[in-house]
Amino acid sequence: MKRNFTVRQGALDGVEVFLSVARHRSFRRAAAELGMTPSAVSQAVRVLEARIGAVLFIRTTRSVGLTEAGERFLSQAKPAFEELLAASELARGLGQRPSGLLRLSVPRAAVPILLEPLIATFCQAYPEIEVEIAVSKELTDLAAEGFDAGIRLGQFVEPDMVAIPLTPPFRLIVVGSPAYFAERPRPERIDDLRGHACVRWRRSSGALALWSFNDNEQPIEIAVAGPLIASDFSTMLGAAIEGVGLAQVPEPIAAEALAADKLVHVLEPFAPMTPGVFLYYPSRRQMMPKLRAFIDHVKQRESSIR
Repeated sequence: MKRNFTVRQGALDGVEVFLSVARHRSFRRAAAELGMTPSAVSQAVRVLEARIGAVLFIRTTRSVGLTEAGERFLSQAKPAFEELLAASELARGLGQRPSGLLRLSVPRAAVPILLEPLIATFCQAYPEIEVEIAVSKELTDLAAEGFDAGIRLGQFVEPDMVAIPLTPPFRLIVVGSPAYFAERPRPERIDDLRGHACVRWRRSSGALALWSFNDNEQPIEIAVAGPLIASDFSTMLGAAIEGVGLAQVPEPIAAEALAADKLVHVLEPFAPMTPGVFLYYPSRRQMMPKLRAFIDHVKQRESSIR
């Protein structure tokens, strides 16, 4: 059976006073160090002794010494209290300056397009911050899995998240290779896709994604068929370049292949707009300096690009 262990409320009260008295062997000098009155120091020690159930000091009019119980308590309490102070200083440092480990959950396709140039300049600007990039196709529970922030397409970001745009809105486009179209006619209408091989995308939920279009300002979705199912846009794009079939991908991902004539854009009048890619995180109130530094760096970079 699992047992729950907690620190009893007030268990640490009086420990700092005890350590100061033990160090100086004097209630008066301890009081001066702690900014307390000698009577308040004496009262704090009495309360601690009562809680522990043992006398910790031998008091005379001329000196203060430790009992055997006091010596044992000192041997354990002193290093533990010093570790607690060190932990507090470390946490305070992380809360006051940009430092520590910044963990980001990102989709694979965002790494070469967005993160590689951004992270390079960020690491140079903030050498005290370590950046960890976890590539995942799933929508990560940031708090539960220990991430500071995530990057996703805007339509997949939960409404209770704070979201910052990393890109302008862009289109979802259908592309195919010249080799693929050498053997098949290019689709002119959405219904023409029924006669084409299409590379499909399986969402993290397990469902196959429908292809989205905009027909006379009306959003529509259709199911397509084809020989390959992938779980990320990079794989879909590569398959389209190799002539496996048509793929519907974010336009920025396909831009380089389109410019190099490795892909051809079809059904252009029906391409729907998406909100773009966003950096998202749970709450401004819980923001650490390392995340604030990253957000400011993102905004500064976007301003310089414009």
